[in-house]
Amino acid sequence: MATMRDFLHSLPKAELHVHLEGSLDCATLMELDPSLTAGQVDERYRYSGFDEFLKSFVWASGFLNRPEAYAVATRRLLARLEAQNVRYVEITLSAGVALWRGLDLAAIHDAIRGAAAESNVESCWIWDAVRQFGPEPAAEVVEMAAARLGDGVVAFGLGGDEARGPAAGFRNLFELARGKGLRVVCHAGETEGPESVWQAIEAGAERIGHGIAAARDAALLRALAQRSIPLEICISSNRRTGAAASFPVHPVRQLFDAGVAVILNTDDPPMFHTTLCAEYEIAAVEFGFTPAELRLLAENSFRYGFGWNRPFPGESPA
Repeated sequence: MATMRDFLHSLPKAELHVHLEGSLDCATLMELDPSLTAGQVDERYRYSGFDEFLKSFVWASGFLNRPEAYAVATRRLLARLEAQNVRYVEITLSAGVALWRGLDLAAIHDAIRGAAAESNVESCWIWDAVRQFGPEPAAEVVEMAAARLGDGVVAFGLGGDEARGPAAGFRNLFELARGKGLRVVCHAGETEGPESVWQAIEAGAERIGHGIAAARDAALLRALAQRSIPLEICISSNRRTGAAASFPVHPVRQLFDAGVAVILNTDDPPMFHTTLCAEYEIAAVEFGFTPAELRLLAENSFRYGFGWNRPFPGESPA
């Protein structure tokens, strides 16, 4: 295991599905609010099922209430990623939630970009809208994100409750985003079935966040493989939210073996008690991924990065 861990650390990695709001670990939360205790944070980060997870996510997000708090979160996240030999990251910012809360999104952008510039990890940003808020608020996110193309923002993302905001209703918005030069990513097939993934790709999504329900539809698996649409797989997230009841029933191996481009990610690492290195280790131990397959997963993480246009980086000595 020590040898495998050394290999996984030496492997250059990119993280393409991580939410800034969900990256707040205990130390960062206590830095943002010194009145918090470790016990309080630990209690909040214990939950059962997707709905309870969302409540914990909302609670943690509430501590990002000013631009400097967002900057602190960015610095701490990038430091943890650098320690794992992560070279590139696309961080999802819940821009739709920030606007809904009445926060100054332009000032937040400036703060996180300044913080990111201090790191050795190359970073880009995905501005995310909340599907259950509807297309009109999401359009505001698209416009503001497009105005910051070339200044760190690379994509528009659609998150939130799949059941209350089917991707089919955002087809025109995806076209608007692409027309302005933004790439498009959509959460789908996490809590809803294969039809949710079909809607996302037919609406124009270029990457799918989660997408594990695709394993239940052979035609969808073929379409994802033939169109080279990658799935951002977050194994620990799926297990802890109940999207996959256990490791043995998680379809990551099935998806990979079907020729779908799989990328390993953390989603909300401290909330799921994981790291990117840990996700690779889970793939090896629980699903039998070989070193060559793990390297392919790492290569995928760069190949499908919206802001990465260079070859796979060289590996570091263990």
